[in-house]
Amino acid sequence: MQRILSTELAGQEPGREVTVAGWIHRRRLLKSVAFLVVRDAGGFSQVVVTEPETREQLERLTEESVVEVTAVVSANEQAPYGVELTSPSIHELSRVAVPLPFEMHRPALNAGLPAQLDHAALALRHPSRAAGLRVAAAATKGFREALEAQRFVEIHTPKIVESATESGANVFKIDYFGRPGYLAQSPQFFKQLMVGVFERVYEVGPVFRAEPSDTARHLAQYTSLDAEMGFIADHRDVMAALTLTIKGMLGEIGTAVEAPDEIPAVHFSEALRIAGAPEDEPDLAPAHERALGEWALREHGSEFVFVTGYPMRKRPFYTHPDPADPTWSNGFDLLFRGLEIVTGGQRLHRYEDYVEALTRRGEPLEPYAGYLDGFRFGMPPHGGWAIGLERFVARLTGIANVRETTAFPRDLNRIAP
Repeated sequence: MQRILSTELAGQEPGREVTVAGWIHRRRLLKSVAFLVVRDAGGFSQVVVTEPETREQLERLTEESVVEVTAVVSANEQAPYGVELTSPSIHELSRVAVPLPFEMHRPALNAGLPAQLDHAALALRHPSRAAGLRVAAAATKGFREALEAQRFVEIHTPKIVESATESGANVFKIDYFGRPGYLAQSPQFFKQLMVGVFERVYEVGPVFRAEPSDTARHLAQYTSLDAEMGFIADHRDVMAALTLTIKGMLGEIGTAVEAPDEIPAVHFSEALRIAGAPEDEPDLAPAHERALGEWALREHGSEFVFVTGYPMRKRPFYTHPDPADPTWSNGFDLLFRGLEIVTGGQRLHRYEDYVEALTRRGEPLEPYAGYLDGFRFGMPPHGGWAIGLERFVARLTGIANVRETTAFPRDLNRIAP
């Protein structure tokens, strides 16, 4: 099929015959003229129909049917890209023979989110839904390119694991050839081990959390943008690399949002004071995160803020403590517009420290044997982070529910389509 996209119409000479193809987005059947709007991956083409036979054909077609249109390029400032197509011949490629569950030609979908998710194959075609997915694609591309520029190597780690060791009980158990297995909650252990191979690594992949949370910010499966880097002084080197990565992601997306060259950072104890939380609070509640976001914007003009030094009792066993006060960690979260979108920090890197940390928490060493081997055989000081892609995109675009930032969300109640 010799076709061009709608976005290429502006570069065509008036009078030239071209072929476009896509979905019937809208038909407008006026008395003396009819208009056909064809939607493709780039945008919209406006087709003007005045020929009686072609109009009769158009009247029989239905919205979302797929057509190929060969027509003549004509200038029209009111049409998309300043071009419309005239004297068309229309070839039907696929007909829709059932009523649509909602109208697709309106600027916003006139259907609630559950209906959209039930009919995802259709709803995702709407420009408003597709736009969020394009932002996610650009963010992922920017993530990769920013890290490649910093000498990171992309890796791919298993999503089926032998034991649920990293994050407690919120795991999905599976039958793995007659023995128990689990869906991975994170590539954390694997990416740490791969620091021993490439020094700096990253991964874009799914992670699974069996949290019984039915909120606008939780998914049972989401995309994690992970990175890990060796030969660091402490968590501040990780924060600097993350800042460069965030800036690269925003640049690829092309948003007006900017991250400062140095994102403001506040220690957890000070963050509690700023947020008006009790000083013995072990973690930040959503209201505290919102208060910190407002503070960062007001005091630093930044929509991003690091919170560092979370209490060790709230961080995973592999987190490196603050050498000056081991009750605090060399860990951090990155908040964006008052919502945590990144968790990271410095990790332990000596075998004996892991033995001590696991023993202190009453954990047996055997389930961690393959992981601990990396540290028995020598690992450099290292650290990393994980970005929740859907949360990042939702916050950036102002989408209220993370389910709208992924094509086929999985949550507490939804496992299809």
